[in-house]
Amino acid sequence: MSKNTCFHCGLNATSTKITFDDKSFCCNGCKTVYEIFSANDLTCYYDLQQAPGTTPKDIEGKYNFLENLKIVDQLLEFNDENTQIVNLYIPNIHCSSCIWILENLNKLNPSISSSIVNFGKKSVRVTYNSEKYSLKNLVTLLSSIGYEPYISLDDYSVGKKQIDRSLIYKLGVAGFAFGNIMFLSFPEYFQVSGFWIEQYAPVFRWLMFVFSIPVVFYSAQDYFISAYKGLRSKILNIDVPIVLGVLVLFLRSTFEIILDIGTGFFDSLTGLIFFLLLGKFFQQKTYTFLSFERDYKSYFPIGITKITSKEKEESIQVYDIKKGDRLLIRNEELIPVDCILIKGNARIDYSFVTGESKTVSKQSGDKLFAGGKQLNGTIEVDVLKSVEQSYLTQLWSNDVFKTDKTLAFTNITNSISKRFTITILLIALIASSYWVILDSSKVLNVFTSVLIIACPCAIALSAPFTFGNILRILGKKKFYLKNASVIEQLAKINTIIFDKTGTITANKETTINYEGATLSASEEALLKSTLRGSNHPLSRSLYSLLDEHNIVSLDTFKEHFGKGIEAKYKQEYIKIGSAPFVGHSSDVATLNTTVHVSTNNTYKGKFTFYNAYRKGLSQLFNALKKEYDLVILSGDNAGEKDNLTKLLPTKTKLLFNQKPEDKLEYIRYHQSEGAKVLMVGDGLNDAGALAQSNVGIAISENVNVFSPACDAILDASKFNQLFNYIKISKSAIKIIKWCFLLSFIYNIIGLYFAVTGQLAPVVAAILMPLSSISIVVFTTITTNILGKKLE
Repeated sequence: MSKNTCFHCGLNATSTKITFDDKSFCCNGCKTVYEIFSANDLTCYYDLQQAPGTTPKDIEGKYNFLENLKIVDQLLEFNDENTQIVNLYIPNIHCSSCIWILENLNKLNPSISSSIVNFGKKSVRVTYNSEKYSLKNLVTLLSSIGYEPYISLDDYSVGKKQIDRSLIYKLGVAGFAFGNIMFLSFPEYFQVSGFWIEQYAPVFRWLMFVFSIPVVFYSAQDYFISAYKGLRSKILNIDVPIVLGVLVLFLRSTFEIILDIGTGFFDSLTGLIFFLLLGKFFQQKTYTFLSFERDYKSYFPIGITKITSKEKEESIQVYDIKKGDRLLIRNEELIPVDCILIKGNARIDYSFVTGESKTVSKQSGDKLFAGGKQLNGTIEVDVLKSVEQSYLTQLWSNDVFKTDKTLAFTNITNSISKRFTITILLIALIASSYWVILDSSKVLNVFTSVLIIACPCAIALSAPFTFGNILRILGKKKFYLKNASVIEQLAKINTIIFDKTGTITANKETTINYEGATLSASEEALLKSTLRGSNHPLSRSLYSLLDEHNIVSLDTFKEHFGKGIEAKYKQEYIKIGSAPFVGHSSDVATLNTTVHVSTNNTYKGKFTFYNAYRKGLSQLFNALKKEYDLVILSGDNAGEKDNLTKLLPTKTKLLFNQKPEDKLEYIRYHQSEGAKVLMVGDGLNDAGALAQSNVGIAISENVNVFSPACDAILDASKFNQLFNYIKISKSAIKIIKWCFLLSFIYNIIGLYFAVTGQLAPVVAAILMPLSSISIVVFTTITTNILGKKLE
């Protein structure tokens, strides 16, 4: 880098004469940033990109308002004990160096535990120790290194930021210039002679040149920046051929008017950029629409138990929660809203929010934050504010829980685009070389037309638009996918594994019989109160069946997944679960699912469940068996084996007495043999299996126990539609391949006319964005047709 250029930000440093470490800086701010990075061994920042920083602004006293606790509380996403989380919008994020330094903030200050950048939204989510560090300190640190957050005090709330209107301005400039240049070009088009040629032709040509300057250097700047960064990173992105075409058109046109040998191609140049930006604007609007559909209409099918004024309980959807409501939170349930603890022993796991598996105990009157999971029986809370469904989406999609279930399709698209760009450049060079020999007057037209007509934008658009619309359609059909990558993974599966209880069985239709010693009133009350704290499907079914009793606040409560639950109230102790768990052994073989009960270490009896299977189960399995290996993995005994054998296809594997760890190992083994596994479970006992599978689907019956381990949530009422949803995922991949084919055909036809010199650059400039728009229209129509078929 030149000694006259600032090493940190790249600005002119000639007049300042500020040096440090044999490096020049434009101001003391940039020098200070370099010193900070150097002292903390973070100078790798400058290896990723030359002069990647921005000049820090004067920040003395600027953030004193962040000492106001009310303002800070509104800005924070999470605030409990010594941990605070804030999501800050940072407009200066622009390259890989920015991401690298912002995700290494913990090296600048050890009180910062983690920071995750969302490059698309230009935001960073920071978790820090509030005892040792404050939000003001954090914002000051970010500003001092050139990444000043944007914080609006007019309407401060989490996540609000300015709307970026730069694309609209650039489109307006390009459209204005394109229209005027077209008017100025009319005499040339109609070959007007005489007075025009003698007096005004030079003036009009220079006016066209003037109009083209802001279009090239302002409207088209994003394409230049993207191509430049791609080439510096040794990546041939799709903007490289666009920039080549723009440069060739501009330089050739300028050369013609300077030498007064022609009017140039300013109309084609500005038309190209205008139509490119118009296609980009259309794409942005469509993405905004899809994002809106995803955030605000794709509600999870989860609910919560509301305690009414008459001390009765009712299940409501989470988005019906209002301030002041009294809610019951069961063991392993997620807290959907900020609230105050009123009753019960709370032990909260905030790993959903912070990513750290550390539980905290809370007392009556303490504030509980949305996203915490209760781990110690039931609690009652008063709601402080209504739920934001998009916040639950954020929890579910938190980067903390990203696993190795990687998205391959985007990589395939990028790979195709890269090869496409190299091929097009070669075609352009070969065709130009041919016309240099045959007819040099057509060389420029051929070269620019090839570069413009064959841009792989249509290929790059097909996957995101198809997947985005499929996400929206499936969400409306009560099948909620975590992200677009799940669609492709779902299309690749060849093995489907089902849990039994709560998955293929319908809890609400199950009949239950009790055999054993009569339970006293106090024992029944203790049994009811204990079951009230569990979210296991069998517990919920049994709880609904028992007569009403006075609910007691348990002294202790513990749930052993795959075994049972135990609780204590005063001098009474109860265990509910499998026979070995409650300490009972029997020689009598059981043919149905059973739940055993013991109180004060004395065996009392058992509840026998006569399962009712979900509507359409047999038809669903018969449809699935034609294409997939089917397996039932159940933690229950083999009592239902005969019934399932009659109900399900002959080749279905039935495995019983499977512990949660057994299910996980079964999936892992078959994956090592090449299986692509879809696991369908209840989201509670099956968390490990759901996480291990290629795709994990949690069945939900309005129970607020979804897990970050699952990739999708399926409303129980739509269980019989599972095969159709998988078919839609496969159809989505076919649609993308059809888009590739259409784009290929379009490019072959366009390239023929371009290479043979029959295609004017302005026509190519119009056709190129039209091809992208046609791909978007095609994907939208075809995916909507798929959605109609589901109805």
